[in-house]
Amino acid sequence: MTILETGGERLLAAVRALLEQKGIVSTNEIMERMAITDSASPGQGARMVAKAWVDPAYRARMLEDGTKAAEELGIPMRGMPPLGVLENTAEVHHLVVCTLCSCYPRAVLGYPPLWYKSAGYRARAVRDPRELLASEWKTFIPDSVKVRVVDSTADYRWMVLPERPSGTDGWDEARLAGIVRVGDMIGVTVPGV
Repeated sequence: MTILETGGERLLAAVRALLEQKGIVSTNEIMERMAITDSASPGQGARMVAKAWVDPAYRARMLEDGTKAAEELGIPMRGMPPLGVLENTAEVHHLVVCTLCSCYPRAVLGYPPLWYKSAGYRARAVRDPRELLASEWKTFIPDSVKVRVVDSTADYRWMVLPERPSGTDGWDEARLAGIVRVGDMIGVTVPGV
């Protein structure tokens, strides 16, 4: 452990103690929020996607207010920035990036992949998204489909509702959720069967 880590830990403990002393937040509330964040995973977002694929009313609610749609499935969103959901269609493919740092919808996708935070991904996603998708993920978007890059920010998080793959008619939500990857909900990949 370095001196900086020890000093940082002491500072964090002092801030927590001050917040508790002022009645702003309790240690239990902080620990609860940390546990919720640590338990978040791409599986939660995949459940949302699968439900949207089989339930048109849920899909509409999800596109209107991602935060409420997440909470409807028991995903805790209290204290999180609002969640927007972008629908990929035959006409437009969305790619999510945070150009400034690594703003990411952790409540529904868990911790961001390391590449998401990299300066290379952030710059290339904006500069040449089609080339980035093709070279890094072998995701080839036809020229007839517009690629729209959307910036996730500290004030608003985004995830992608990918197109449902053909050949999945009759699949239940659990089976559908099993084919949805984190990259599909960022827009770097598309679900396949």
